[in-house]
Amino acid sequence: MALNGHCPSPFLQESLFPTTGGFTDGRYCETLTNVSCCLPCPLADWRYADNTSKRVDVASWISVAILPLCIFLLVSYAALPVKWTNRHYLSICFTLGICCMEIAFIIPLGARPEQCYNAITPNDMYTDLSCAFSGAFLLFGGWLVVIWSFIRTLAFHLQVCWEKVLGPKFMWGAFLCGFGIPIIGITVMMIITGVSFRFGEICHINIDHGAQDYWYPIIAFAAAALILQLTTMAYCMHIYLRSLFDKSASTTENSSGIPSYTASVRTVTARQAYRRVKRVLQLQWRGVALVLIIIGNVIFFAVVFINLDREVDPTPENMKKALPWLLCLMETGGNKNKCEKYASALGPNEATLLAVVYLLSLVGFWNFILFARPSMFVGWLDLFRRGMSRRHEYVSADVTRYNDSKGFEMLTTTTIKTPDTYNMRSPSPAHMMGRSPVASPSPTFDRNVHFGQEARYVRPSMSFSGPRPPSSSAGGRDWDPSATFAQGYGHGHAHGHAR
Repeated sequence: MALNGHCPSPFLQESLFPTTGGFTDGRYCETLTNVSCCLPCPLADWRYADNTSKRVDVASWISVAILPLCIFLLVSYAALPVKWTNRHYLSICFTLGICCMEIAFIIPLGARPEQCYNAITPNDMYTDLSCAFSGAFLLFGGWLVVIWSFIRTLAFHLQVCWEKVLGPKFMWGAFLCGFGIPIIGITVMMIITGVSFRFGEICHINIDHGAQDYWYPIIAFAAAALILQLTTMAYCMHIYLRSLFDKSASTTENSSGIPSYTASVRTVTARQAYRRVKRVLQLQWRGVALVLIIIGNVIFFAVVFINLDREVDPTPENMKKALPWLLCLMETGGNKNKCEKYASALGPNEATLLAVVYLLSLVGFWNFILFARPSMFVGWLDLFRRGMSRRHEYVSADVTRYNDSKGFEMLTTTTIKTPDTYNMRSPSPAHMMGRSPVASPSPTFDRNVHFGQEARYVRPSMSFSGPRPPSSSAGGRDWDPSATFAQGYGHGHAHGHAR
């Protein structure tokens, strides 16, 4: 080939390519016979097997299946009442970070980017738009997941160990740090370090300053979260053991659950602390489990990628270490299968890198398993049922065809003027007592007729009275008007005329 120049196959002469365009620092070149010779791009195709890129695509398809699960959680948090979801801003923000990571894996499936700018130079965020978006989403999502893991661990530690009630100040501080630190971090990384194609069709952070801008801060927050988590769990074990070996446990609480006065102050405090810690663990064990999974994954990712950067960086020490592999490629004319035994000494193996990619894409799966409560599905079912019931609540237009008021009764409790057919003559009280009225006939009242169930009397818990049935005294008289200041119809009224 003309591009080989003075370099043996499969190497290409660097001076035959432009010095600008693409990520020139990502070239893998070595001086051979006083000429700078470079391996063709992409480098991963020479280091690993031929089907490695297809295996990396599996992680992208895993993200396609998991992203709807994360979106389901976010929509449930937004649409359903809190009694169904037990939503919390810590869980919501954590899920947002996972969604960013899943989107980073899905972008290459639609864009199908070209990894190389030319035969020896990989593309970067300036020469490929999909590289910029996939790298930014991946790194920003990683920042969000780690920072919110640390905040969740800090909240759990303050609640359990220091008995702090987390109020609005902690919430706004969490928002400020949870989004402010990732925004500052991603801005610094994209400006100073940048991203490029290094392994597969997803862009990763570059080698130069990558450890200082991304990996070391990530490890610092993850290590702090791990220390807080272990400290909190050690405190929980301490409280549990104190209550377990409490010899006066039988006298600490009586049957009503109230601490007895005979128990010591230390015993009561230990038992109360155990019950409080137990309640907190029952409420937050999902978050604790997810944080432990994330911290373990982050530490594993950081160690693998830092090792990869250290081995791939074209320093004199690394080039001396890679010389047997490069000489084998020259002798075999570029047959990488025959040189596989020499390549195994350069950086992590294929299985380790694939494990990193798969674990990254599976973070959303663990988030769904731990935070998708069965009550969410009950809440959606209840929401659909209420929506369907509202849809069927209507008044038929056929009712207006019938204007005969005698055939229908209006069942209402509002005060309206009824037709004359519903006017009723109220009987006089004298007639109700079984006597003939002496004065003029009782007046006529226009009253509404209400049909319904008879109201039941519910006796209050502290009441000693209740409704009594009417007495069956002689003559049907159950009260004496003369015993009160009320005027009576009949007898009382007749005495008034007699005077």
